[in-house]
Amino acid sequence: MAAPAESTSETPTNKKQKKSKNTEETELQTVPDGWKEPKFSRVDNPKGLLEESSFATLFPKYREVYLKECWPLVQKALGDVFVNATLDLIEGSMTVHTTKKTFDPYAILRARDLIKLLARSVPFEQAVRILEDDMACDIVKIGTLVRNRERFVKRRQRLIGPKGSTLKALELLTSCYVMVQGNTVSALGPYSGLKEVRKVVLDTMKNIHPIYNIKTLMIKRELANDPELRTQSWERFLPNFRHKSLSKRKQPKKKTVKKEYTPFPPPQPESKIDKELATGEFFLRESEKRRQKMNEIKAKQAEALTKRQEQRQKDFIPPKEKPVVKKSKPGKLRIQKKKYKVSRYKLRIKKKGLNCQIHNYYFFNSVLETSFHTFQTFPVKCS
Repeated sequence: MAAPAESTSETPTNKKQKKSKNTEETELQTVPDGWKEPKFSRVDNPKGLLEESSFATLFPKYREVYLKECWPLVQKALGDVFVNATLDLIEGSMTVHTTKKTFDPYAILRARDLIKLLARSVPFEQAVRILEDDMACDIVKIGTLVRNRERFVKRRQRLIGPKGSTLKALELLTSCYVMVQGNTVSALGPYSGLKEVRKVVLDTMKNIHPIYNIKTLMIKRELANDPELRTQSWERFLPNFRHKSLSKRKQPKKKTVKKEYTPFPPPQPESKIDKELATGEFFLRESEKRRQKMNEIKAKQAEALTKRQEQRQKDFIPPKEKPVVKKSKPGKLRIQKKKYKVSRYKLRIKKKGLNCQIHNYYFFNSVLETSFHTFQTFPVKCS
């Protein structure tokens, strides 16, 4: 049954469409709200199917206990659409096949998706929803998208979020059930939601944080509720996030620069005769050549001898002594300071009210620069 169509005009957004003058307005087909496709019944296919078709899938060992418990419920759910299911615990496989009573040709494909979801750790309560007409499933393989294992685990955890908050927000915005297990992400829901879930998962594996896509989905959800903006372009409302991550690869200290490729071979090195011809030694006699070699050897020996003598003489060179610094005697300024201290001490005694007759007071001087302690005598009179 064909859906009623409403003709709506949309302004061109691409640059190519703006440049072309003779562009026709695109007509979009929209489905009215609340419209549902009628169910496929036996009246549509009274004679059934001609051939029997079957699908099988393997499941991991840790799913054996759960599948064994819920298998009667699986058989009952598939029995409503006249599809048989068998569980082989020895081989670790699940098989579904049609019967003579099966009238819906798409039922076997839904049964195949059901056993796939059960093998991917999706609970039976969620996986059985695939048998409905407006439901579909998608399994995104993420194991080969990131090479580094630690980086892969971090990005997969980023998709789940703290305490599963990111995954829960994605489920609410897309109306899909999402299950992250191992190297795959299983999603179950409407077709429009599955498309968004796949995009978010692939972008997360490409080091794009899922919060950006979630924010875009929230804006799209609000715009879809507005009937005026429903048929317009939403590019002006959607945020444009730029990828600013820079590569943190450490550069080597010594970089080897590759030489430019030349098809010509390197020049041939000069021979011994060519060097002698350039210096003029080739035209000398053998006696003169010997004399030159002996002179070079004697010069080298003399240089080595002088170096050896210098190293030996280093031990006999005396070290440089530091100049002696003469200590200055206390001048008049220091004597005045000492007298000022004595006068302050006399005032302190008067304040305390001590009456004593001291003709000679020996004051200890502890702030002298000399290495020994000395005593100075100051006449002090107390009232």
